Amino acid sequence: MPSNHLSNGPLEIPSRQVDSDKRTIQSNAVHGISKGGEKNAPEPPFKYTPLPNIGREGHTFLNHIVNQYDSLAEVTLFVQGRIDDHVDMTLAEMKAKAMTTVPGQVTTYPFRELELFEHWEGIPWDKYPCWKRWSSMATQKMSETPLELFQKYISESDRTPVAIGFAPGAIFAVRKETIRRHSKAFYERLLQKMFLGEMAHVNPETGHYMERFWLAMFNPDEYVQWDESDVSEAERNKDGQLAKGRWYRTPMGSAVDLGAMRRGEEIDSPMSPISPVTGSSSPPDSSETELSLMTDDEILEPKTEG
Repeated sequence: MPSNHLSNGPLEIPSRQVDSDKRTIQSNAVHGISKGGEKNAPEPPFKYTPLPNIGREGHTFLNHIVNQYDSLAEVTLFVQGRIDDHVDMTLAEMKAKAMTTVPGQVTTYPFRELELFEHWEGIPWDKYPCWKRWSSMATQKMSETPLELFQKYISESDRTPVAIGFAPGAIFAVRKETIRRHSKAFYERLLQKMFLGEMAHVNPETGHYMERFWLAMFNPDEYVQWDESDVSEAERNKDGQLAKGRWYRTPMGSAVDLGAMRRGEEIDSPMSPISPVTGSSSPPDSSETELSLMTDDEILEPKTEG
């Protein structure tokens, strides 16, 4: 696979940097966020702001939104610090696709299909051996259920969805108009609840919840299934994603979490994302569009007994 190298451009990269090897993203054209401490900080000329190593990517992403709310780039591409185990694309390819994003759209990337989240009373980790990597980590539990959090802080409604669709790994691109559909106070409140106070932990349970909430937060019309009949007639939406109510469900008892993989030759198949947006809005001219690449990586700790 080609190297995931970011070329110079009008980019800012709030990056949660773990180490200085080539898996992570460094560029003299960016300003980053580092959660790795001084020994793991990006090397000059990479500019960065330190953050405490808490909250997984959700804490980093929300910090960026809150701090840059009034000066957001036209498009923000949210990715993990290491992308080759999440997306089978180079950063240049991801950037090009992000540039086609229109207001209201959440651009996701072909590697795994969008998945379904329906565990509103809490993720039953013990029923999914394939998620042992996460359940074996030392975790800060959240007293409130995903449903309570979703109703109070995401949908601001007392309705209970059947399910929502999400992109595994929280890799997506949105325009500033889409982010600003919610107020800055909305994101400040969400950041405080999900990742600060008692949830200021390297691996808070809310990090896994937020991974599942992003798409529904930005575009509930497309990614929230409110009742059993609220299912798209078409298998795929105009962006080539699995359409509403047709998202992949990870089987309970699975030993390996392969998801619904979309790699290599499958990317060009009829089941793959449609690169151009086919709606009434036209993609922005990429030569005139400012892109903010928001990256994150994890420093997690194994669960300790005692």
